[in-house]
Amino acid sequence: MNYMKKLFQPFHLVTLSPWPLLMSFSILVTLYGVVNWFNNFNISVFFYGNLLMLLSLFQWWRDVIRESTYQGFHSIKVVKGLKMGMILFIISEVMFFFSIFWCYFHMFLSPSIEIGNNWPPNNIIMFNPYNIPLLNTLILLSSGVTVTWCHNSILLSKKWPSLISLFMTILLGFIFTIYQ
Repeated sequence: MNYMKKLFQPFHLVTLSPWPLLMSFSILVTLYGVVNWFNNFNISVFFYGNLLMLLSLFQWWRDVIRESTYQGFHSIKVVKGLKMGMILFIISEVMFFFSIFWCYFHMFLSPSIEIGNNWPPNNIIMFNPYNIPLLNTLILLSSGVTVTWCHNSILLSKKWPSLISLFMTILLGFIFTIYQ
């Protein structure tokens, strides 16, 4: 009876998996490693926690891909749920950044008396936004252009332009990380 209930319903009922438990343990090890690292102990626990987290993520994703692609467990309703989850994640990110900008503009346009009624507050040295921040913005915009070039080259089945543009995108990302 339990098998029949599981068989005739639109959702994928997953079997027991070790990956959520292993992922939570790896996050615990990573956070413990961060605390040790910040207190000038050893950084290796942090790296082991991150390695364990990456391994469990890859194994978990492998299982999801296997269940959806090879075993065919993802029905139309499951795919709709996954799409709705991604939409809700993007909406939550938009709301998060909206709140950050709201806080910034609130402090910028109406500075409080505790900081001397001026923005930026006293004793804060401002950097020139036309140096490295402008360069990083140009690098990010250029990487957007090169990744779009790569995508269009892949759609047109052009191998070498796609490889060149992908290499340029990775190089721009590396340069951005160095300047960051």
